[in-house]
Amino acid sequence: MITMLIIANHAAADESSNISQVHVKGIIGAITDNSSRIGKEQIVAMKMALQDFYHRRNQTFVLHLRNSKGDPLQAAHAAKDLIDKDKVQAIIGPQTWEETALVAEICSQKNTPLIYLADATPEWGTDKWHFLVQGSPAQFMQMKAIAAIVQSWEWRQVTVIYEDRDSSSTGVLAHLTKALSQTGIEISDLLAIPPFVSSSLSHKLNSLREGQCRVFIVHLSFPLALHFFEMAKRMNMMEKGYVWITTDTFSSFVHSLNASTISSMEGIIGVKSYFPKIGTQYEDFYHRFRQNFNLENPQEFNHEPGIFAAWAYDVAWTTALAMTETNKGGQVFLDKIFQSNFTGLSGKFYFIDNKLAPEKSFQIINLMGKSHGELGFWTNGLDF
Repeated sequence: MITMLIIANHAAADESSNISQVHVKGIIGAITDNSSRIGKEQIVAMKMALQDFYHRRNQTFVLHLRNSKGDPLQAAHAAKDLIDKDKVQAIIGPQTWEETALVAEICSQKNTPLIYLADATPEWGTDKWHFLVQGSPAQFMQMKAIAAIVQSWEWRQVTVIYEDRDSSSTGVLAHLTKALSQTGIEISDLLAIPPFVSSSLSHKLNSLREGQCRVFIVHLSFPLALHFFEMAKRMNMMEKGYVWITTDTFSSFVHSLNASTISSMEGIIGVKSYFPKIGTQYEDFYHRFRQNFNLENPQEFNHEPGIFAAWAYDVAWTTALAMTETNKGGQVFLDKIFQSNFTGLSGKFYFIDNKLAPEKSFQIINLMGKSHGELGFWTNGLDF
């Protein structure tokens, strides 16, 4: 009898599936925001990881997908359903810290590991929830790269624009402030932007335009950053004389932008997570991902995988690997995850003190013309 990978997609409301558990090694849940680019890439990547795991190790897994729509309460409901109804042994996701915090509470009560892929994380998160596992590197190291960029151009003052969303934003801001102060750079102003489209955004930008500082560091989620820069373009703030530096939350999505959008943001300098796009493993993944992503998301402009797809692939792989090495759940399974040590699509994947090893290298890009170009790399300890 041939065993096949089974994927149960619960993106539609109240959708259910009766799945035979014959020959199934484990059951994995995933919570994604299917309307976001991150969610779309994660879904395709996780499916591919478990398909590849079956072909290489002859182990079959059920993947239950749930759509949170970016709503923390819906994410929490999905977690309860996955654990109580679908009997998942682990949950991957969700995308934001607001969702992750509610899901982590439920998973800790049920002794179910949550390997989260949140875009920003407060350092106290894994201490509070024992079954919370960091599945993507913390963003804090890139703040040193940003400070190094500012220092290299001998700019002495910057304005920081950040998304006033939750405690994770505060943590990122603290690391950025420290990195800048260590290089003698002063923050002339801090501008908090709410996570929803604000009618006062033009007023906030106008206050920046009237200020003396022309160097701006932008730490906003991808959708909000797009709206922010569109407004800045209309107010002639993307012209010569203004300097815009963006963090990974925007920079790692430029591959999904069309040419006209990029041309309207020309001149932006971005710091993005680096992963080695070399070797037969990545080449095979790249071509298959483009095909699968196009089939599932034909409306998307670009079908290339980004770093979030690579992280999702590696997290799904390490979850499956831990399940093959133990028949027990709870703490035993959690310990197996923390013992993970392999080279994945995103690079070396291993844990230090129960936390995923931080990134050390970042790619520096520049949006120009109708695309983006690579300016170079920054590595902690080696500089540019």
